[in-house]
Amino acid sequence: MKYQVTFRERSDAEGKPTENPPSFLEPELVDGVVQDAVFVQRIEPEAIHSQEVMDEDDAFLSIGTEVWEYDVAEGREQEFIDALKNSQMVVEYEALDDAGQLANVEQ
Repeated sequence: MKYQVTFRERSDAEGKPTENPPSFLEPELVDGVVQDAVFVQRIEPEAIHSQEVMDEDDAFLSIGTEVWEYDVAEGREQEFIDALKNSQMVVEYEALDDAGQLANVEQ
């Protein structure tokens, strides 16, 4: 099954990432749970506005998001979900159906 995962991502004053969100998930995963991972998109922090550098008083708004899709081995879905929760970097996750559309899966 595939999952779309949205990670929290901290940025510097110029909006450049200061951490690699998936690296917080990797230590939580057991070998063989994830078969493939693909970067989908990055959403810059709101504080960037239309300028290239955040205002000093907007530095607390330096959180953006990064979206990835993970292909999880059959029967290992709960291990993957547990790892997402333990990483403490996941904002949300949703299961995708075979056509890549969001599926109705209870979280």
